[in-house]
Amino acid sequence: MKDKRILVLDIDGTLVNSKKEITPETLKYLHMIQEEGHIVALASGRPYPGMKGYAKQLKLEEFGGYALSFNGGKVIDCSTGEAVFEKAIPNKYLKTIYDYAIANGLGMVTYRDDQVLTGTEIDEYMEYEARLNYMVIHKVDDFLGEVDFDMTKCLLTAPPEKAEIFERELAQLLAPDLNVFRSEPYFIEITIKGVDKAESIDKLVNILGMEQKDTICCGDGFNDLTMVQYGGIGVAMDNAQQIVKDNADYITASCDEDGIVQVIKEFILK
Repeated sequence: MKDKRILVLDIDGTLVNSKKEITPETLKYLHMIQEEGHIVALASGRPYPGMKGYAKQLKLEEFGGYALSFNGGKVIDCSTGEAVFEKAIPNKYLKTIYDYAIANGLGMVTYRDDQVLTGTEIDEYMEYEARLNYMVIHKVDDFLGEVDFDMTKCLLTAPPEKAEIFERELAQLLAPDLNVFRSEPYFIEITIKGVDKAESIDKLVNILGMEQKDTICCGDGFNDLTMVQYGGIGVAMDNAQQIVKDNADYITASCDEDGIVQVIKEFILK
């Protein structure tokens, strides 16, 4: 076999098209390279329940692929269902984040099993997050009491025109211990420092006894920037945010034009 590769794929806007579907052509090529011994890993801001359907389509359980959920906060070996890496936000930060959300009118959610939990008014962005991940959203009266665990990820919601300001303020408020970044114009994500897609991919590479040069990392959103920078080959979709394109080694076709197939043909099968 040619040099073994790890193909790391963001889901929304990368693996799936604008209808949230993996096209038959993309699916065919992803099965093909796994049959040849290459590794496919999904890296998403989604919780694992929102990734499992795509993992099943890709046959990651059969081929030994991986799911990097919560922007890398938890890395799951799909063949066993076990976490090989996990790092969460200590509960002591919960009140600081919640107080800021309440004071500034942001939505706030975290995750417990197959539930999305919120202590703020349910907005359209939260509803989208729950629907996207096939999860049920629950508004609880005592959010601080209900969330008595360390959060793998916290998600704040705000209108796009305001979210950038909140992102900057939260980054200052929570520095230097937590990461604050937008995965979508209206989603502000918070994880513990040392957890982002690049860091978790690096953990996985080391676990597998491989090297950074063996990685091909493909994405489109703000939260894909670090992994595109990290990748032995960093790939931006044609539909990617401009900052992702600016930092990519290669720009492929859009998610609606089988851009991942183009990557596979160019860098794995060629």
